[in-house]
Amino acid sequence: MKLARLGPLGAEVPVVERDGRWVDARPVTADFGPTFFADNGLQRLAAALSDLPDVDRPAGERVGAPIARPGAVVCIGMNYAAHAAESGAAPPAQPVVFLKVPNTVGGPFDEVAIPRGSNKTDWEVELGVVVGRTASYLSSPQEALAHVAGYVTVNDLSERAFQLEVSGGQWSKGKCCAGFTPVGPWFVTADCVDAAGLTLRSWVNGEPRQESSTADMIFDVATLVHDLSQYLVLEPGDLILTGTPQGVALSGRFPYLRAGDHVEVEVEGLGRSRQHFV
Repeated sequence: MKLARLGPLGAEVPVVERDGRWVDARPVTADFGPTFFADNGLQRLAAALSDLPDVDRPAGERVGAPIARPGAVVCIGMNYAAHAAESGAAPPAQPVVFLKVPNTVGGPFDEVAIPRGSNKTDWEVELGVVVGRTASYLSSPQEALAHVAGYVTVNDLSERAFQLEVSGGQWSKGKCCAGFTPVGPWFVTADCVDAAGLTLRSWVNGEPRQESSTADMIFDVATLVHDLSQYLVLEPGDLILTGTPQGVALSGRFPYLRAGDHVEVEVEGLGRSRQHFV
């Protein structure tokens, strides 16, 4: 299934695709948030799909993040060897983990403000993983995949000076600025996605920047979910960002973002988003 949320910020309507059209999911759930995923929401939605009413939404209506505010946004750093190299680091032997605050999550076409004092705002196309079941101390990577609800396109925006120069030794200062996690445009359930070989791309002002494949991940989705479960409890609706490939401004090959720029990011089968920077 393909899920989305349409409408003004804070008043999004959950919808699901049926025969190429969006239909109203509210007879099943008020929203696609943590409670929905925890309460077998995807199974209930699939069972009710044929009976859901059409939704008549105005053209140009805002598209929200396809999942409501997650309880946690857990991120993996340097999960593509070429990106680690352009960052001046060796590929990690273990997954590098950091956190973003949930209020950074925004819609796929929302404007993003360059942070006050920023000179190094950067883009990062990423495959996002949405947790479907509580995961703690999982026994194997094979078991981990049963805890994945589905996947989304994410732009893991970063402010590199905040992240690396005034960080105090951690990355969160450069990751938690307002609007720094655009998600969507839609969520696709895990049964419809082979996450092992998806193409990722990004563009800045229409010019290509990143192009790679999830096949180039150092740690694949199953390994990441299993590993994270050894150190923290993943809950339904949580969002995992799985890392970005090479081609970001941190490489020194491209300028950082400025007001007036626009960025597009795309993960194969999960849609393309576009953010205008102000």
